[in-house]
Amino acid sequence: MTDVVTAGTALKGTIRTLSPSEMPLLRDHLLRLDRDSRRNRFNGVVDDSFIEAYAAKSARDGTVVVAYLTENGEVHGAAELHQPEASSDFLAEMAFSVELDVRRQGLGSKLFEKVLDAARSAGFERVRITTGSENEPMKALARKFGAHLTFGHGESVGIIELAQVPSPSIVADSLVADERDGEVPRVNTRRVTTPVDAAFAAMAFNRWYWRQMMRAWTMPHSA
Repeated sequence: MTDVVTAGTALKGTIRTLSPSEMPLLRDHLLRLDRDSRRNRFNGVVDDSFIEAYAAKSARDGTVVVAYLTENGEVHGAAELHQPEASSDFLAEMAFSVELDVRRQGLGSKLFEKVLDAARSAGFERVRITTGSENEPMKALARKFGAHLTFGHGESVGIIELAQVPSPSIVADSLVADERDGEVPRVNTRRVTTPVDAAFAAMAFNRWYWRQMMRAWTMPHSA
């Protein structure tokens, strides 16, 4: 499915999964990364030849790439899902990169949501994310989606249990009881994207439910 990214941001492109023939777009995106972004993405200093070989390997080994494409067809943000066979412990691994011109507009969260959905669709129960220990934005994003980070050898490694992270396609109804007797509660529909959102939605429902129960208990009953 293709998502058009417009609401609440200056982004006018689309988010979708790249086809195998489009993998050169990932290569071009990675080559455009500035020095700090490139170091954060690969947890070290790499040259252009490394990136070209990396992108070619990703095209061959079944890596899934959820990308943000600008209106001119360039990839300016990517979430990669690497197959578990590529790791020593058979865990699927995610990697992210966003160019400077599209940062601070919520794109990282959107890419994170979509690549987690791709992992669920592939039948994975958990995924790993590895980033540099000084990459604070990515560490914050990983924690937002339930990653428990550990640190060592200059890296931050997090495992995300997919069963504990609600899919963004799940919609919760936040119920707010109306103060007027007999009035049907208003329904404020909101998306659940994190465990915290799910908890708040459950709390809202519980508040409404117990308020209705208290009303029933305190109403006068006929003999």
